[in-house]
Amino acid sequence: MHLSEGILSGPILLAGGVFAVMGTAIGLRKIDQERIMTTALLSAAFFVASLVHVPIGPGSVHLLLNGLMALLLGWGCFPAILVALSLQAIFFQFGGFTVLGVNVVIIAGSALVGSFFFRPWLGDPKKRAVAGFLAGFLSVACAALFMALALVTTDQNFLVTARLVFLAHLPVMVVEGMITMFVVSFLARVQPEILGLDQHKRVGEG
Repeated sequence: MHLSEGILSGPILLAGGVFAVMGTAIGLRKIDQERIMTTALLSAAFFVASLVHVPIGPGSVHLLLNGLMALLLGWGCFPAILVALSLQAIFFQFGGFTVLGVNVVIIAGSALVGSFFFRPWLGDPKKRAVAGFLAGFLSVACAALFMALALVTTDQNFLVTARLVFLAHLPVMVVEGMITMFVVSFLARVQPEILGLDQHKRVGEG
């Protein structure tokens, strides 16, 4: 889900850059020493997963794992995604540096939306799997929507492309939801502290 250079208007690029800097600054402040390794691993996972993509107009369809990253890292997903997107721009010319801020906001900002609504459910084992699925699904849905809005606000002629981008990501939403659900359920069993479940009594457990 990379927007290419030369498509978006100057104001959209500027706004994306500003919000990306703000999100990254907040994320860096919130990452503690114990989370650095997890952040690095998830950044690498995002880097690898999003290398396999199918181009569609100015965007592309590929796995994001952004919902999972936000559930595990919170605001830390901003610097993690920024690093991965920067390396992709350097080594593979995916996206580009002028549009880097917008791409970061599209992917990381949407991930925080999914995390905001469903992370509180992780403490309840009855809702945990559903929370994982919905967080993954909604994160990709919002990313596709943000991407579509960036295109349409640049030029109304992109309306057809924006609709295509959103519709093309519907299967990805389901796949991301399933992956996030299984990973969250697995981590809750073997290493619940990564999900923050060791910080409070899990509802219905113990």
